[in-house]
This record gives sequence, structure tokens and C-alpha cells, in this order.
Amino acid sequence: MSDLLARLEATIQSRKGADPTSSWTAKLLAKGPEKCAEKFGEEAVEAIIEAVKNDRAKLASEAADVLYHLLVMLAARDVTLADVYAVLEKREGTSGISEKAARPEA
Repeated sequence: MSDLLARLEATIQSRKGADPTSSWTAKLLAKGPEKCAEKFGEEAVEAIIEAVKNDRAKLASEAADVLYHLLVMLAARDVTLADVYAVLEKREGTSGISEKAARPEA
């Protein structure tokens, strides 16, 4: 499954600089990182709503939108899946409570 995310990431990367009238991804990226983040937030809220309603099919659909828009948002800020995976690998095997407690305060 992670191959699918890698392929999606590559497709999103290929849309950077493309004509915004030719691609939804190019259109989002052309609007800038802030708009990409806003759209990700909207999709996350829609996924939350479907989770609360307990509609599995709609939740799966909204979750797909969330993953896509997360990758667009990351691309807008030049953060790769490899960057995210590195953080996850570093955290792997560590209690979430311990990991959060070890984070530097913001």
C-alpha cells in the first residue's frame, strides 16, 4: 500500500509548475501552501464527520481525500514522504506517551 502513496506523491510532484487549468493538483499548488493547508483541514473535518456518523464507505472516501490533500500540503512545503517516514521510524517502538513527553516544548 505504501507504494500507492509513493506513486501518488510522484504524481503530485509532477504537477508542480504545471498549468493550473490542466490539473486540480496544479491549481491547488499554484494557490500556495496556505491554501493547500486550508484544503487539508477541510478534508480532515469531513473525515471526522463521517467517522462520527459511522459511515464506513464515506469515511474511506474522505480518508482518501485527506491522504491526497496531506501529500499536496507536504509538497507545497517541500516535505517528502521519506521525511515523514523517517520521523515515524524514529518513533517506532516508543510509547506515544513517552515520545510526546520527550519532545522539546514549543
